[in-house]
Parts: sequence; C-alpha cells; structure tokens
Amino acid sequence: MSNPEVTAFFDEPTNTFSYVVRDPDSTACAILDSVMDFDYASGATGWQSADRIIEFIQREGLAVEWILETHVHADHLTAAPYLQERLGGKTGIGAKISQVQSIFGDLFNSGDEFARDGSQFDRLFEEGDTFSIGRLQARVLHTPGHTPACLTYVIGDAAFVGDTLFMPDYGTARCDFPGGDARTLYRSIQKVLALPDETRLFLCHDYKAPGREDYACQTTVGEQRRDNVHVHQGVDEVDFVAMRTERDSTLGMPKLIIPSVQVNMRAGHLPPAEDNGRVYLKVPINAFGQPRKS
Repeated sequence: MSNPEVTAFFDEPTNTFSYVVRDPDSTACAILDSVMDFDYASGATGWQSADRIIEFIQREGLAVEWILETHVHADHLTAAPYLQERLGGKTGIGAKISQVQSIFGDLFNSGDEFARDGSQFDRLFEEGDTFSIGRLQARVLHTPGHTPACLTYVIGDAAFVGDTLFMPDYGTARCDFPGGDARTLYRSIQKVLALPDETRLFLCHDYKAPGREDYACQTTVGEQRRDNVHVHQGVDEVDFVAMRTERDSTLGMPKLIIPSVQVNMRAGHLPPAEDNGRVYLKVPINAFGQPRKS
C-alpha cells in the first residue's frame, strides 16, 4: 500500500493549514481545506493563498481528483470553486452538511434559493465510505462534535482531522457552535486515537501554544494519546466534557465566522447578487449571544 506525499500550505491570517495530498505512484492528488483570502473590513476577496496551491500543482505536473473539506469552517472561507474551475476535480464534504445548512440557513434567512441537501458538493461522504486518489486508498471517519458534519480522511498512513484535534500542547476543538457537542467530540476523538500509533495526523489550524515559537501541523496518534493536554490517555469523558464546556464559555467567536459560514455552507460560492448586481453577506444581530472577549 502506498502512503501519500503531503505538502502543507499555511495561511497565517487565519492560522489555517491547507494540504496537497499526492499519490507517489502517479500524478493524482487531492486538495484539502483551501483558503479564500477575505478582508472583513473592506469586503474584498482574493486568491493569493489558493494561487500558491495552483502554482505548486502546475509546477509538479499533478492532476487534481478531489477538493475536500473536513467541515464547514467558521474561521476561513474556502477557495474550492476557484480551484475547481482552474484545476478540475470533484468537491467533497460530510453528508451531515445538510444539518449545518439547515441550522445556518435558518440563522441567515437564506430563502428558497439555498438548497439544504448538500447538493452544492459533488460527493457527500458517510462513515466508512472509501474513495481513491490515483492508487491511494482513502476512507472516511465521521468525527462530529466541533460541527455535525466533521470528517477525518484516512489516506494510507495519514489522517486529516480538520479541527477535531490541535497539536498536543494546544488540545482540542471548541464545541459551542450551533450543532456542536463536547460529549460527541470526545467519542469522535477516540475513533481517531484508535488508529495505529504511527499514523500521521495533519491538522487544519495551529495557534502556537505558550512556549512554542513555530507553527506546526503534523503529529501522530501516539503523540496525541500520550501528550494531548485535553484528551491524553486517562482523561475520561466526564472530565473532558466539564473542561471543554468551561473553556468554551470563555471563548469569543472567530472573527470570520459570519462570512465564513455563509460562504462555506454553499461550497465556497457567494450568495446570489441582489437587484443592483452586488453580493452581500448578512450579519445576524445577537445571534451568537452576548459579546465575549476575543
């Protein structure tokens, strides 16, 4: 069995790692968790982050088969449509995207134009589904808790866990977004930690825990089981839920959650233009409770 070659791309404004996952025995590859540049103050969009991926893929002569999302991100906007238009490939996300679309479609009053069945994506993955990237075999773990639609993609000896886990010195994902649940996250993490100890884990974000100078995106199952500050071996579900619930109550909302969710639930497409030809994003007042410290 071949194991993937993984190249990481870091977007520092959103602390996001995107990945190109390549079959070493062919030119086939997949892109995971891409980033559209977005300046909230001006409403301007851009493609510098995505263009770095395009340049790499074209320089290496790769063929994109998949453009994958681990979940509907709340901290950055996906560049999936831009990448698909230029490189091809099929888009994919978890089948429970329909739950996320229902929750946030109501929150943003998206109207009849917005389908809530996941049909904006080419493939909706369920627990246990398999697919290929060239000769690489991949399988899907449904790992909800941060959101209902979170997936982990296990590709050879690598697993792409989205926001489920961070580096061992930083811990685990928050669970206080609509549809999130700390107990569910704990159980999802146990699925990931049941993989072989040597499995490489690739994370969607890093925020540099105190005392660490460099951003990092790769760890292993064994390291997480031994060292994760929130969920190392010996931490039980009750203690984890208590810790996660208390911690989440102190966290501010991600600064890009409002534009991110509106775009990402549409597979990266902007809402339709209004009668003046302009596209607008909505701000639902007081929808996320009282202000918290960022």
